[in-house]
Amino acid sequence: MSHPIVEDLRWRHTAKKYDPARRVSETDMEVLFETLRLSASSINSQPWRFVVIESDEARQRIHDTFVHKFQFNQPHVMAASQIILLAHNPRYTREDYAEVVDNGIEDGRTKPEAREDAFGAFAFAEMNMDENGDTHCWTKAQLYIALGNILHTLARLRIDATPMEGIDTELVNQAFEKELDGYQCDVALAMGYSHKDDYNAKLPKSRRRLNSILIRI
Repeated sequence: MSHPIVEDLRWRHTAKKYDPARRVSETDMEVLFETLRLSASSINSQPWRFVVIESDEARQRIHDTFVHKFQFNQPHVMAASQIILLAHNPRYTREDYAEVVDNGIEDGRTKPEAREDAFGAFAFAEMNMDENGDTHCWTKAQLYIALGNILHTLARLRIDATPMEGIDTELVNQAFEKELDGYQCDVALAMGYSHKDDYNAKLPKSRRRLNSILIRI
């Protein structure tokens, strides 16, 4: 099959080593930021926050969180162009959804007089909330939609990436407590350009066969 979308996904691989001399352009970064902003989410909840790590000081902070485990991902911190912490709101409230509703009014999607009616969709959030107000199972699922979206955008731009659940979430959330401001980070993304010695860039892509995963009825 030949199609630009398929070619993007065939090109993409999880980078195992980055070229520290190459950095993503600001123009491409703006595209990536807008990709994250436009990602889909249940009831348009957008229960996320993205912390972009670029400075030497921030890099050192996340570098130091690998002291106990997942050291195989530590080299990406200094070599990749950027690291993004993807975080979700573990206690999504009606007040959080109010920002979505009011943005809809400002953008012309919702009429001002229909503001209260627009909160009807929040019932779905309440369905995914426990008796203590915990919504993390639901909001974390939304976050992975954004992760998938940016991975495809990076592939389209021919920028390499490494999704990393291999982070010490306890230490990362402590180190970036101020920036996360109550949001929970369980996954990060390194991005940049593969080093010539990135072995994974040279391997053929391997996936389960279509007839093993797809049923048409």
